[in-house]
Amino acid sequence: MTGIFSKTFHVRWGDMDFNAHMKNTAYLDISGDVRMMYFAENGFSMSGFVRLRVGPVVMRDEIEYCRELRLLEPIEVNLTLAGLSDDASRFYLRNEFFRQDGKCAARVASMGGWMDLTARKLTFPPDRLAEVLHALVRSDDFRVLDSSVRKAG
Repeated sequence: MTGIFSKTFHVRWGDMDFNAHMKNTAYLDISGDVRMMYFAENGFSMSGFVRLRVGPVVMRDEIEYCRELRLLEPIEVNLTLAGLSDDASRFYLRNEFFRQDGKCAARVASMGGWMDLTARKLTFPPDRLAEVLHALVRSDDFRVLDSSVRKAG
């Protein structure tokens, strides 16, 4: 893959909070959408995950706010790989939100893994899915993570 994966959105009415700027849950929703768009565009649609009986699970999200976003403002949201375990069972993904003037509005960092939808426990992703993760552009502070799957024994 070449270049950073990104999508353009507009701040919607439902994204607004009482202070007339984008609310925190809207950042999380858009981050999830961009992640799933990346997987779908690389061969892993929602129905594909269902067929494989595996799906992404987020264990922690962190939001860092930089600048306000307001109603109908266009935003560019990218996705980079900030960390990955050797077996690709654990990932650390980062979304950055940029205003039209190029200034960063926020960053969302999400730590996650892969859930076996039948056994309901963490698992390794299929090889092709691991390749899709490895294809993401790495952040400057990329780090190798510990596996999320416990070894038997």
